Amino acid sequence: MEKCLNVQKNELFLIITDTETEIIARAIFEEGLRIGAETIITVMKPRAHHGEEPPKAIAELWKNSDVYVAPTQYSLSHTQARKDASQCGARGATMPGITIDIFMEALSTDFNYVKQLNEKLSKLFEGKEKVRITTKMGTDISFSIKGRKFILDNGLLHNKGDFGNLPAGEIYIAPVEGTANGKIIADGSIASIGKLRNPVEVVVKDGYAVEINGGEEAFMFKKILESAETKEAFNIAEFGIGTNPNAKVIGNILEDEKAFHTIHIALGDNSTFGGKVKAGIHLDMVIKNPTVTADNTTIIEEGNFLLS
Repeated sequence: MEKCLNVQKNELFLIITDTETEIIARAIFEEGLRIGAETIITVMKPRAHHGEEPPKAIAELWKNSDVYVAPTQYSLSHTQARKDASQCGARGATMPGITIDIFMEALSTDFNYVKQLNEKLSKLFEGKEKVRITTKMGTDISFSIKGRKFILDNGLLHNKGDFGNLPAGEIYIAPVEGTANGKIIADGSIASIGKLRNPVEVVVKDGYAVEINGGEEAFMFKKILESAETKEAFNIAEFGIGTNPNAKVIGNILEDEKAFHTIHIALGDNSTFGGKVKAGIHLDMVIKNPTVTADNTTIIEEGNFLLS
């Protein structure tokens, strides 16, 4: 409340939650009152999947808040409502899938350290155009980031329009649409499915996932994407790098995608962070121990950062 969000007296502090995460929201609500903020809590029914829009009444209230936090079962990060609120100057954080354990562990990170690490990593990609990701498990995918900028999720949300996750700890970018080709082997976790018992193979052609192979978890993943009823659900939407030293791959994407020695690739919507695709769904896949090169520069080698 103080270090990450810098909530001030007399600010309109909005808490967006649902019936699955209300216990955490209530604790935050009490702290907002203690600080002296004009604290409002809204409780909605859980969304059906990550990226589904909240009710219009909440979206309107969101735009008129000074600072917000959204502990919910499914992510509101990549919604038009969140994007509109940021553009109106509201600052704050989404906390999709937050649990008490994650709240106590991954949020105890030194976010000043995360900020410094994010800045160092993002600078290594400046001026680069082509990214390639490989792993010993068989991932081999490349795409263009020409003209796109990394977003730094530092956990320090003090200025108008600032947005991130809490717990924070990643840098992420929207690959140029239509440029991704290759194969992804997700071996960490997948949003809405959890920690993977068996790897899931995703074949990518011209920016879209065209095949999803594997066992029951692959079948579930495909069904969730198909439920969005749009081809854009299969768009290669995001490339991100985990930078939170306290995060682990536990089967909850909020923490998993922040873990050291991982990258994540998402399918679906990227319109809220520099891309052009609106899909109404956004699902991340976590890949462990990757090697990442940008043009001819190796930036991550088997999960380890190569920082000077």
